[in-house]
Amino acid sequence: MKTGYVLLDGCGDRPSAELNYTTPLEAAYTPHLDRLASRSRLGRVVTVKRGVAPESDIAVFNMLGYSFDRGYPGRGVIEAVGAGLEVRNGDLALRANLASVKGRRITDRRAGRDLTQEEAELLADELNGIQLSGAEMKFRATVSYRGVLLIRADVPLSADVSNTDPAYAKVGGFGAAKPTSGRETILRCAPESPSKAARRAAELVNEFTDKSIRVLSESRVNAEREKEGKLPANCALLRDAGDHLPDLVPFREKYGKEGTALVEMPAEVGIAKLLGMKMVPIKDRRDLTEKAKLFVRELREGSVVYVHIKGPDEYGHDGDARGKKRAVEEIDSDFFSAVSAEAAGARIGVSCDHATPCTIKMHASDPVPLLITTDSKGDSLRFTERNARRGSLGTLRGRDVLSLVVTGSSPATRIGRTSAAQPRR
Repeated sequence: MKTGYVLLDGCGDRPSAELNYTTPLEAAYTPHLDRLASRSRLGRVVTVKRGVAPESDIAVFNMLGYSFDRGYPGRGVIEAVGAGLEVRNGDLALRANLASVKGRRITDRRAGRDLTQEEAELLADELNGIQLSGAEMKFRATVSYRGVLLIRADVPLSADVSNTDPAYAKVGGFGAAKPTSGRETILRCAPESPSKAARRAAELVNEFTDKSIRVLSESRVNAEREKEGKLPANCALLRDAGDHLPDLVPFREKYGKEGTALVEMPAEVGIAKLLGMKMVPIKDRRDLTEKAKLFVRELREGSVVYVHIKGPDEYGHDGDARGKKRAVEEIDSDFFSAVSAEAAGARIGVSCDHATPCTIKMHASDPVPLLITTDSKGDSLRFTERNARRGSLGTLRGRDVLSLVVTGSSPATRIGRTSAAQPRR
């Protein structure tokens, strides 16, 4: 059977006064998604674990069936692989945000969200002139304000170090969102184990941070941005350090089918590479019509086609419930219109990687809605957070969802029930 799997980035939400105390999914006009949902079973998913507001990388890994009780390589490694950098065990890789600061106080974690790719790459060129003590470094601009830092020292480094980005904590090796007040400052990186490798890694991260602030404060790019009334990108906030490549069961071996990933962002590319999935690049992440064409084109017997759709998450971070509602409607009209027309003879799963409620402007640990099309009688409910609670699938773990989509069988385990031991990642 043809199998398609769609994750809507940060689409889960909470009722908002802006939308008459409904969620963006509830308020949105989504006739094509409704058509899919009408012949689907619904449920909810705890994508990583209860009480954890996950970042997209670990959430996507779990939603693809790969959970990490230990040994997660860190988002820095995933994005470095996705950005085309050579990562060796003992290197230190960190995700970076080019941000705006006054002194060490953070004024905008994303430099106004208007940093062009050309500006980001010019800033990366300037950062790559930094000399670290006894180490080499490479900073790569990936998409707009996003980047990745790779440090290779004369000795192996440890990722047991804290973030300089105060908006994220490390939980079991992966990133989780933290509440912020708007008065945060750049943190000093500290070793989280007594090893020499962790102490050395923290020293190098702090050395890079101090030198990067000086370099970026003298940047021509930032001088021009400030002349134009824009925020300068005068700091690199670092988080989610990693120091090794993961040992993963290839996607084909795990599911008995080829995996095809429609990729655009570095984390998605990194995940697809590490799982041995076929990659189909998306030229313009905002072109949902092209994304739908590629998704439908790749649907074939013996494969699983996966796509991670951006848009809702950004409006969640901005606290813009009406904008998020519009984003959902655009996804419905431009993407799900084509997918629902091709759904006959295919099994389609739709969910989210995490919730990003507009009321709190950050990732949350809330369970997210799930639908899986079925040839038998479905639940006849719209795809919303409220309806997902009533769905026949119950509440599932993220790592169990794709197996259910692929096989179409009833879930073997639900949250709250005793579960069987998991195979290796």
